[in-house]
Amino acid sequence: MGLKLKMSAPHDSPADPNPAFTWGLSSNMSDIQKAMALLITSFSKYAGKEGDKNTLSKEELKELLQNEFGEMVCKSNDKEAIDRIFRDLDTNRSNSVDFSEFVKLVCCLTQMCHEYFTCKK
Repeated sequence: MGLKLKMSAPHDSPADPNPAFTWGLSSNMSDIQKAMALLITSFSKYAGKEGDKNTLSKEELKELLQNEFGEMVCKSNDKEAIDRIFRDLDTNRSNSVDFSEFVKLVCCLTQMCHEYFTCKK
């Protein structure tokens, strides 16, 4: 399958570090396009605080989970759960979580929510 994306390339601008705005998050975007831009923005908000701006350290992942998912994933003080989530996401064993590893978590949680809400009829 040859998927072609039509989008302008993002630019690194210190004046506008938010990818959602760099990529033109606007009212004429579809809801899914907005969701994609917001996922990228959320990841970027936490990645790189401790080094590589394209990956999450364990501490950055913990902060992202606490602030963006709340109690949905685990209790914020549950170190074992955070460690387990980090190990499960870090499939390439780089001791960090890259964007592709992060979106697997988001996809899994989205599927679980969908199942929960569609089975509650």
